[in-house]
Amino acid sequence: MKTLTSTFNTKHNTAPFSQIKLEDFKPAFIENIATARAEIDAITNNPDEPTFENTIVALDFAGEQLDRLSSIFFNLNSAETCDEMQKIAQEVSPLLTAFGNDISLNEDLFKRVKAVHDQKDTLTLTPEQATLLDKKFKGFSRNGALLSEDDKLILREIDTELAKIKLTYGENVLAETNNYQLHITNEEDLKGLPDGAKEMAASLASRSVGTKKLEGWVFTLDFPSYLPFVTYVDNRELRKEMAIAAGKKSFHDNEFDNKENVKRIVELRHKRANLLGYESHSHFVLEERMAQNPIKVHSFLNDLLEKAKPAAQEEFTQLTAFAKELDGIDQLEKWDGLYYSEKLKQKLFSLDDELLKPYFKLENVLNGAFTIAEKLFGITFKEVFDIDKYHDDVQTFEVLDFENNLVAVFYSDFFPRKGKRNGAWMTSYKPQFIKNGVNERPHVSIVCNFTPPTETKPSLLTFNEVTTLFHEFGHALHGMLANTTYPSLSGTSVYWDFVELPSQVIENWCYEAEALALFAKHYETGEIIPQIYVEKIKESASFLEGMATLRQLSFGILDMAYHGKSQKITDVKVFEKVAFEGTSLYPDVEENCMSTSFSHIFQGGYSSGYYSYKWAEVLDADAFAYFQEKGIFNKEVATKFKDNVLSKGGTELPMELYKRFRGQEPKPEALLKRAGLI
Repeated sequence: MKTLTSTFNTKHNTAPFSQIKLEDFKPAFIENIATARAEIDAITNNPDEPTFENTIVALDFAGEQLDRLSSIFFNLNSAETCDEMQKIAQEVSPLLTAFGNDISLNEDLFKRVKAVHDQKDTLTLTPEQATLLDKKFKGFSRNGALLSEDDKLILREIDTELAKIKLTYGENVLAETNNYQLHITNEEDLKGLPDGAKEMAASLASRSVGTKKLEGWVFTLDFPSYLPFVTYVDNRELRKEMAIAAGKKSFHDNEFDNKENVKRIVELRHKRANLLGYESHSHFVLEERMAQNPIKVHSFLNDLLEKAKPAAQEEFTQLTAFAKELDGIDQLEKWDGLYYSEKLKQKLFSLDDELLKPYFKLENVLNGAFTIAEKLFGITFKEVFDIDKYHDDVQTFEVLDFENNLVAVFYSDFFPRKGKRNGAWMTSYKPQFIKNGVNERPHVSIVCNFTPPTETKPSLLTFNEVTTLFHEFGHALHGMLANTTYPSLSGTSVYWDFVELPSQVIENWCYEAEALALFAKHYETGEIIPQIYVEKIKESASFLEGMATLRQLSFGILDMAYHGKSQKITDVKVFEKVAFEGTSLYPDVEENCMSTSFSHIFQGGYSSGYYSYKWAEVLDADAFAYFQEKGIFNKEVATKFKDNVLSKGGTELPMELYKRFRGQEPKPEALLKRAGLI
């Protein structure tokens, strides 16, 4: 257990994964909470007058060891979990929630913070220090410090229940994902499926039931298995079966059903917001966002909807006519969308993923991201083999500047497995901060679920997987290039509707010939991707963009419907249908419900924040237009982006940082033009 309660005796103080036993976690949490509590008590009981240093700074660095333990544990619970770990999560989450409440509801501690905040105008603070002071003050005032004792008790109960129920929600989605498999023994049923996907399915079959080999092919709801199936398989009934299975995750009356969890999470969030004096959960959340309030978010979503909907309806009509012409289909269903979109794309652009995949070998794409980061930001990536990792799939890298100084430790983890949740994300095992004159460098990880290698082929990525890798790598750069004093303002600790800017802007390099030439090379011949393919990639970038935009907007609208006003939800499915009314193109599927597996807003941190993907697209299109104007590897623009956005974290208001980089506020025209909507 000592491993988890003191500084690690490892290279770069990295997490000692191989030395950690599951049974060590709970005692370590108990000990580290006690240590952090003692640090908080020392600040609270300090006989000296409250100052910025002895109160605000001390508070930001309190609980350092507990924060590290939490990041290790909860990151593993997402990437490499098991039943025992999920049980520990359910046990330690209430302890952490209670400790968090003990801080935010500590009246004497708040008095000290308020005393410093009251003198704010007389103190000589840097912009970063002023931001930290505001953040600490709001951390108390927005989380119950001003409540009566009775209301503080209610807040504690709400937070404890929310912490547990969100974990349960995520566990249910993971269980439902793992519990489904489609076993096919007749090869005729797989007509249309590319050989690579078929080989992967055969490989899944061979290891499906322990040592006993299943005949044929197995498909799961993991994205690299699911997506090719519903995109390419000609058998419409099987596509339907697969799509319905994915759409009804945690939406059928069994032990993993999330309907009541959705209702309870929404109810508790509203109750919490009302208790704190806010009209709704959205009002509470958006107060600390660039968007500021629900009215502005609704206006933003509706404005985009107005521009995207006519284009989406036109595209849907075109897709319907194409399906009718090709296969006599009168009504397009949800399980037809990807299939006919892919067919139409092939017809219009003579381009499909199977044509492109040989040019996107995973190792080459990753090295391409590294090379682009080197050209833009002056950092290099060196794979190392003496840093501990939690799974054989993980790779570890030292990130260095041109003087060979350590910039960051970087972990990558790319393939699906039973203990890993779906999707892709960036996370951190250790933040960047400056303490005692030492600039402590961050440990950053990206986790994805990409097409794994097979016996005959390396991991060859779809173009969508390429952009996903670059997206998460953009988040990672935000974490790795952080250069702030205080841990709570470092890296991706920014307003939620600003956090997607670095990730989304980096995706743009995937569409540029100059960048693709660095890494898009045929895995067998080494041939650089032909220029004609690059042109087709760019041409097809806005293919069915109206429909894609409508889909993203529908998720943002659903999120705001749940969280934008206090209400009693009697039926999750009915509620969802009403929210989707203005954005629906396909007929509803009665046995499906998105809300029961919409982990972003119910388990993750995106509640009242899903709009931020589109919000950040406005920023990213405007930012990349600046790069295009000056040259996509222009050092001056890259340095301005690094110095004013990537390294600054949450030290100042995002719009101020953006204007310092760009010289102006973002304009939506660049996004609408890129999407082909104007």
